[in-house]
Amino acid sequence: MRKLTAEEEKVILKKGTEYPFTGRYNSFYEDGIYYCKQCETPLFKSDTKFNSGTGWPSFDEGIGENVKELPDADGHRVEIVCANCGGHLGHVFRGEGFTEKNSRFCVNSISLLHESDK
Repeated sequence: MRKLTAEEEKVILKKGTEYPFTGRYNSFYEDGIYYCKQCETPLFKSDTKFNSGTGWPSFDEGIGENVKELPDADGHRVEIVCANCGGHLGHVFRGEGFTEKNSRFCVNSISLLHESDK
C-alpha cells in the first residue's frame, strides 16, 4: 500500500470529497489507465471517461470487478470503492443520460493515479 498524504487520507480513508473543478483529472483526457492511488489496482480506462460538467472526473464503467458499489451512509447514493483495498473513490449515478451506458462513476481525482499509454 502506498503511503497517503493527510489530504489523500481525508478522501480515500475517511470518505471525504474534493471541491468540484479542482481535481487534477477533471479536465484531463490523456489515453491510459486510471489506478487506485492507495493500492494501484486498475479502475478505469481513459476511453470510458467523459465530460459530465459536474466538476469531477466521470467514467461510464469500471474495469471488470475492480470498482465495488456499496449503499452510501446517506441512504440515497451508491458509494464506489476500490474492490481491492476499500479506498473511497466517489459515487455512481445511473439514469442521467450522459452516455449510452447511462451510468456516471463520479470520482475524486485525489483517489486516482493515471498511467499513459504512450
